[in-house]
Amino acid sequence: MGGRSSMRWGWLGAACGCVAAGAAMAGPPFRTDDPVPVDPGHFEINLFSIATAASGAWSGTLPSFEVNYGALPGVQLHIIVPEQFATGPNGKTALGAGDVELGAKIRLFAPADSDWYPQIGLYPTLEVPTADPARGLGTGHPQAYLPVWLQKDWGNWSLYGGGGIWINPGAGNRNYSYAGVALWRKLTERLTLGVEVFNQTRQSTTLPQGAGFNVGSIYDFSEHWHLLMSAGTGVTSRERSDQVSYYVGVQLTF
Repeated sequence: MGGRSSMRWGWLGAACGCVAAGAAMAGPPFRTDDPVPVDPGHFEINLFSIATAASGAWSGTLPSFEVNYGALPGVQLHIIVPEQFATGPNGKTALGAGDVELGAKIRLFAPADSDWYPQIGLYPTLEVPTADPARGLGTGHPQAYLPVWLQKDWGNWSLYGGGGIWINPGAGNRNYSYAGVALWRKLTERLTLGVEVFNQTRQSTTLPQGAGFNVGSIYDFSEHWHLLMSAGTGVTSRERSDQVSYYVGVQLTF
């Protein structure tokens, strides 16, 4: 999905100490991202909520504020400032500032539509530990994600995917990998539907590996306003990693 913004859920897996597949969310409304940056001099602004339920608890953001800016040809700068919540099995809910995310999407190759090879890009991001882990919010440690993304478009179809490594310090934590593939089709001038599948390895000694899928939609109210939604579930270790998850956001592009 050319120019769609990026979002990471690297901090969400630690919100209740139970959400494994909830990490590495990207490419609203999906977890998987694409290599296409915002055009130079243009903005994408997202106001959104994301959440995952696992082991009888919910964790997510309500709301989050995201800005993506095309700083140079082929280069997008990125920041997310989330308001995070975590609800434990005891019914108590913690609410406060989440970990801020900073990143830069860099497109390495931008072939013509007639070329057989895909677009390729890097999208390193850094999670800054601005949340309070004592309240069950954030990770308490800086995290970094180092992925490579590829994309190929033809007609009304768009296929993209890839993955990378999360650097995940902290007692009991492990560095882990995320990989995903997303397929979209433009059905009308306003409506685009898609599906993704993904897999994430274990991010700690206590959390399982998680694989799952999401279905999503993008509805263009106008040239500048868009509604992004997705929902899905895990298919492995579902009870402990991803019973159900969602993304709902409004996007402004200009």
